[in-house]
Amino acid sequence: MKVLFIEDDPMNRRVVKDMLNVAGVTMIEAESAEHGLDLLDQRDFAVLLIDLRMPGMDGMTALRHIRARSDAKATVPIIIVTADIAPDLRERCLAAGADDVIFKPIAMDELFGAMGTVLARDIENGGHIS
Repeated sequence: MKVLFIEDDPMNRRVVKDMLNVAGVTMIEAESAEHGLDLLDQRDFAVLLIDLRMPGMDGMTALRHIRARSDAKATVPIIIVTADIAPDLRERCLAAGADDVIFKPIAMDELFGAMGTVLARDIENGGHIS
């Protein structure tokens, strides 16, 4: 299974990569939303993890770009990853098309719980794991 993590902080990418490696999940890294969108054009992913706050294009804008696509990649499960604690943030992310939201610092059980939930929902809706 391949996961794309769009995150500008290299330490956060490393921590999540180490967590996913434990389960044998391949993580591809993108240090910006623009780079992540380019990678999505080139490859298939089972899940996208997108940081909300990044320089340049932010995670919410990237999420909207992905959901506006006219191909099957518009429906790839997306989990927003953020340190933002705004009270209505989760609802705004879900309304914009995110499948789930997890908060930093990322706990392994939270990451795998969210991934399991969104992947199960994706399979129920006819998706497949890449």
